[in-house]
Formats: sequence, structure tokens, C-alpha cells
Amino acid sequence: MSILKDLPELIKAGVISKDVAASIETYYKNKNVPTTNRLFVVFGILGAILVGMGIILIIAHNWDELSRSLKTFFAFLPLLIGQFFCGFALLKKADSTAWRESASAFLFFAVGASISLVSQIYHIPENLSTYLLTWMLLCLPIIYVMKSSMVSLLYLVGITYYACETSYWTYPTSTSYPYWILFLLALPFYYGLLKKKPKSNFTYLHNWVIPVSLIITLGTLGDHFDELMFIAYISLFGLIYLIGESKSFSNQFSFSNGYRFLGSLGTIISLLILSFDDFWDHLRNKTDLFDEVYTSPEFITCIIISLLALVLLYLQIKNKSIKNLKPIAPVFLIFVPIFIIGNYVPFSSLLINILIFLIAIQTIRVGAKQNHLGILNYGLLIITVLVICRFFDTDLSFVLRGIIFVTVGVGFFLANYWMLKKRKAND
Repeated sequence: MSILKDLPELIKAGVISKDVAASIETYYKNKNVPTTNRLFVVFGILGAILVGMGIILIIAHNWDELSRSLKTFFAFLPLLIGQFFCGFALLKKADSTAWRESASAFLFFAVGASISLVSQIYHIPENLSTYLLTWMLLCLPIIYVMKSSMVSLLYLVGITYYACETSYWTYPTSTSYPYWILFLLALPFYYGLLKKKPKSNFTYLHNWVIPVSLIITLGTLGDHFDELMFIAYISLFGLIYLIGESKSFSNQFSFSNGYRFLGSLGTIISLLILSFDDFWDHLRNKTDLFDEVYTSPEFITCIIISLLALVLLYLQIKNKSIKNLKPIAPVFLIFVPIFIIGNYVPFSSLLINILIFLIAIQTIRVGAKQNHLGILNYGLLIITVLVICRFFDTDLSFVLRGIIFVTVGVGFFLANYWMLKKRKAND
């Protein structure tokens, strides 16, 4: 860089001191390191995975010609290679993220390959759920021993796939309760990432993978009282959103804060689904909804998630005051009485529509106040989608529907025009 080349001349001219020059040189050298390291880590992990797959393919090509003893040897060979490189990384390259992550990723897939091959060689009967559960349990220590963020991500994807395989795709054979234990066992590592490396790309990826995993897997707890899962999901979206609005995440960019994005979007989508009458008609026709409901897993899930969300909401109000509360944050509390009312009266869908409209208006207001075009347009988009939903289930004439769409479109234009004009006036 030209500024580093000019440092001797600046010192000679007395513009800066030697200490300042040394500080500038250190700053720019450290500034250039992360980009190189990040690329090295990415290519190292990809290389390790490709090498592992290549070894497996080479062995697979000649598999039928090998004796059982040779098959067993080759079944454990990737595992031994992975353990060797992990040991080397720990002993000789402990400070190298690329070495640790690459060796750990290789070992992760080697464990899965070895389990599969040994089962095939000795005809050990097992289903996919058991295989995934065994694989993830064996790989859990790698996360903490190697301090591997990549294996942590792969592990979270793996246990999510296990939960789906167990409770969705083979329903109703069994439940995926072990998922929740496995998930909790991975959280201490994630907490360490948030404390030590809050701006790491691996941390940002965890901020997306963890809430996505929870959203996908929560539905596995539904059984006889599936209707209650709407409370559980809206409370979960509220909890996720409040995490995204907490002190640790609120100042992050949108791409790194999956909690806030998924919590807000999930809440709106859930409410839009409930804005139709079909669900509420089904709810009122189900007479046994409250029979033995208090001991059901759905009810217990609703209570636990709602209480966690309520605690976070209280802390947010305490720290930021109720005036700074975002419109999505208290929705899970408002929804509970609407759900209870919906069991007895036919206008719950109307209340949901009003709630969505108020959220949109408040979101537009927040966007205008913060001079944020993204938030402003998000509020306008909510109103647009709500109008589209009502387009399909109302008896309004096409002329009136057309007028409504034109009005919303004009609103989009005027709101953005006003915001841009306001920005120019403030410049």
C-alpha cells in the first residue's frame, strides 16, 4: 500500500513520530490478515470435504472385489486419517483456524462414512433415524475438542434432518425428543462464539441456522392438539424476534441477524394464514380441544415458549422502555386471547386482519421516524399482501378491488417519494 511506502518520508519530514508510524503499519497489516484467513478457511474446508469424498469414491469403485477384512480396514481408514489430521491440527497448528476447521470437517464426514460402511459390511440392521442419531452423537465432542464452528453448523443441520426423518417423514412411528437434548448440548459452543467472535462469519451463519432449525423442528411436537401449535409457533417467532432485538444482536446488519428477520417474517406469515376463516371454522367444530389438553405436549410447549418470550419482552421493556417497542414484539401476547375467543365466536379472523393492519401501520410509522426506506416498504408490503389475501375471499366487485389496489400502489409511490424528499431536505 502507498501509505506504508510513504511512512519513512513522513517520519523524516517530522509529520508523524516513529510510534505513530509503527501503529499505522501494524493496523494495516492486521487489517489485511482476516480476508486471507477467511479464504484459506473456506478453501481448506472445501478441499477436506472433496478429498474425503474422493477417497470414498475410489474405495467404492473396487468395493465388491475386496475381502471382508479389507473392507473393514477401508471402512475405518477415513476415520483414522481424520483423527490423525485433527491431532496434528491440535498439536502443531492450534492457532490455525483453517487447519482446525478443515480437519474437523473431514473427520465429521469420515465418522458418517465409517458407520455406514461397517453397518453394510456386517449387515447391522438400522434405519436412517438411528444412523443420523449415532452419527451426531459421535461428532458432538469434535465441536468442543477441535473448537470447530464448521462441525457445529453441520451438527445442527444433521440433528434437524434427524428430527424431520423421525417425526415428519416417518410419522407417526416415533417422536424426535432426543433432538432437543442434542440441540441444548450445542448451545454452550454457540454462546462462546457470541462472546469471543461476535463478528465472525461462522457466528453469522449460526444466527441463521439455529432459528431455522427451531422453526423446522417445533412442528414435530404436534400430535392430537395440532391447533395449539399456532400459539407455539407465534410465541416462537416472538421469542426469536426478541432475541434479534436484544443488546447482543440489535446493532448487527440485517444479513447477520437471522433472528430479527425470521421472527418478523414468521409472525406475519402465520397471521396471514390465520386471517382466513377456514382455520377458525375448524377450531370451533373441534369440540374436544380442551379435553385433557393441559397434559398434552402441545400445551406444555406453548407454556414454555410463551414464558420465555414473556421474560425477554419484560427485559426489553425494562431496558428500552415501552415507547421503543417494535410492533412485532408483543404480537404473541395479543394472539393468545384472540385464539381463545376464536373457540366461541365467529369474528376472530376479523381481529387477526385488524391486528395485521395495525402492525403494518406501526411499521410504516417506525420506518418514517427512523428515515428507513426498508422498514417503511416492509410495512407497505404487509398491507399489500393483506389486500391480496382479501381479494380471494371477499365478495367485493372487481371495480372496488381494482380501486383498492390502485390506492395501495399510489400509497407505495407517495410514501417513498415523501421519504426521499425528506432525506434531500435533511442533507
